[in-house]
Amino acid sequence: MKKILVSCMMAFISMAALAQGGGKYSEKVVFQNDDVIFRQIDEHTWEGNGHLMANETVYIVEGNDKAVLIDAGTNIPGLRKIAEGITSKPLTLIVTHVHPDHTGAAINDFPYLYMNAADMVGVPEFMPEYKGEKRFLKDGQVIDLGGRQLEVVFTPGHTPGSTTFVDKENGYGFSGDSFGSGNLLVFTTLRTEVGTCNLMSAYMGKYGINKLYPGHYYGVNAETKKRVEDIGTLCSDVLTGKRKGEKADKPTLDLDLVVTDFGANVRFNNNAIK
Repeated sequence: MKKILVSCMMAFISMAALAQGGGKYSEKVVFQNDDVIFRQIDEHTWEGNGHLMANETVYIVEGNDKAVLIDAGTNIPGLRKIAEGITSKPLTLIVTHVHPDHTGAAINDFPYLYMNAADMVGVPEFMPEYKGEKRFLKDGQVIDLGGRQLEVVFTPGHTPGSTTFVDKENGYGFSGDSFGSGNLLVFTTLRTEVGTCNLMSAYMGKYGINKLYPGHYYGVNAETKKRVEDIGTLCSDVLTGKRKGEKADKPTLDLDLVVTDFGANVRFNNNAIK
């Protein structure tokens, strides 16, 4: 099942990448090999793109005392060593959700990781070989890196335990697949996603968050407050009957319905409407 999910998601996300015109990066390349390219977002933040799942993206966020690696990609050999060559700070792995393009083989280089407990339901399927300790995040928890903080915001919808990490001071965050990088797959319910979009829109407005770096970053597709609101509108319109999901030409797993507008797609199935 894990291999099927990877193949289906790869095909879908690859089509999404083409629709967005491929990668257009302004960030400076600081490391590159056959498996990953790391670019520098700012003095203490880097994004790394793997090549197996359409630019599955990991992030290094550094403070004065500590650093975190957000997600682990699909299969990036030596990821921990690469990351520790970019930051000199002690490194901890935190994940946005448990899908295999975010918790790939590199998680085995870490004796423990932090995740949302709501995604434990997916661990037997997507992380069966991980023998390390799974530590649980709390909604609203602050991760103190020393002179820099990330706030944990639970953003379920894509998966039950999807999570966003927000740097309020710098005005951006890291959202994994919570808002789909422009192409959202809803494996829970549309009602759940609407609640998440409403919460994040209000949060971004209250704290001046300008953008969220997604789990599949192409240099031009950071999530904005408007994009979050547009995703929420698409999901809400289906629930109220204003829009109807069209049959997808190429269903992704059992997500056979799609709504498209505002330059974004939302894929779901009938169970998501209940």
